[in-house]
Amino acid sequence: MTTFDYASLDQIARLGATLPQADAESRAAAEDRQNQLTKPPGSLGTLEELAVFMAGWQGTARPGIDKAQALIFAGNHGICDRGVNPFPQEVTAQMVANFQHGGAAINQLCRANGADLSVVALDLDTPTQDFTKGPAMPGAACLSAMKTGWEAVDTDADILLLGEMGIGNSTIAAALCTALFEGEATDWVGAGTGSDASGMALKAKVITEGVALHGQGAPLDILAALGGREQAAICGAVLAARVARIPVLLDGYICTAAAAPLFATDPAFLDHCLVGHRSAEPGHRRLLETLGKAPVLDFSMRLGEGTGAALSLGILRAALACHNGMATFAEAGVSDG
Repeated sequence: MTTFDYASLDQIARLGATLPQADAESRAAAEDRQNQLTKPPGSLGTLEELAVFMAGWQGTARPGIDKAQALIFAGNHGICDRGVNPFPQEVTAQMVANFQHGGAAINQLCRANGADLSVVALDLDTPTQDFTKGPAMPGAACLSAMKTGWEAVDTDADILLLGEMGIGNSTIAAALCTALFEGEATDWVGAGTGSDASGMALKAKVITEGVALHGQGAPLDILAALGGREQAAICGAVLAARVARIPVLLDGYICTAAAAPLFATDPAFLDHCLVGHRSAEPGHRRLLETLGKAPVLDFSMRLGEGTGAALSLGILRAALACHNGMATFAEAGVSDG
């Protein structure tokens, strides 16, 4: 796999034209197979679309998932000094330990759906800067976090699941969306880990302050100015997966918002990405509409951790089981009309 040797965010922004594309012949062959299986054409709905999507990125008419990798990136945020979250930042490290000991929801869902989970903590003892006072990260720090995400990807994986952990990062997600896309901060803010109405009003206030300072730059500069290390790492992992032609399952609002600077740079950056679920966070519905992506699931979840991506992996496996295991009309001796 290509090593991460990019010297600037601008250099990464220019990668779009060099990235691998889905294989059109494999997609067409998968669509042809779907039309020969013992069912009315289109009757499995989104399951058919998922199988064809996987065929294009794996470059075969009969795609499969032997190895699924799940990555959780964790970071802490200086904006928490403004009181935007009801929980202290110590919870980030505590939850990382919980992941490592197998006690979180994501551990159970990865086990149930066959994914190998790794957790990558990024300088938890040193939060990013308060973005109402200056950039959250220098460009070099953003690049370093992207490199960490890039290098965490297992290039032997058939699918990559991405998630995050970081007290305060629902504020980060809303800040990125406010800066990158249309709308006011109040359009993108939600309860996160349990903020009440006054807490959400405070989130919107500090986001408005931050966007006034940093909202006019290039999308990846906005990532550095308003984002966190885990958001940058998610971007790095998304890019590494694309170079290796590995399809990606993004988790909910925070994870999708983390990848949004790539979309704002060039929508084609996320062509290999599915969104595992629609979060109950109100900003996620708006974000998915902006990205033009339909979620695999809508289960009113808002936990984060990659849980929606892990749950949707089971649906993706089911889609491929039908695609590869069903008989064709000819094989079954069934008349197709």
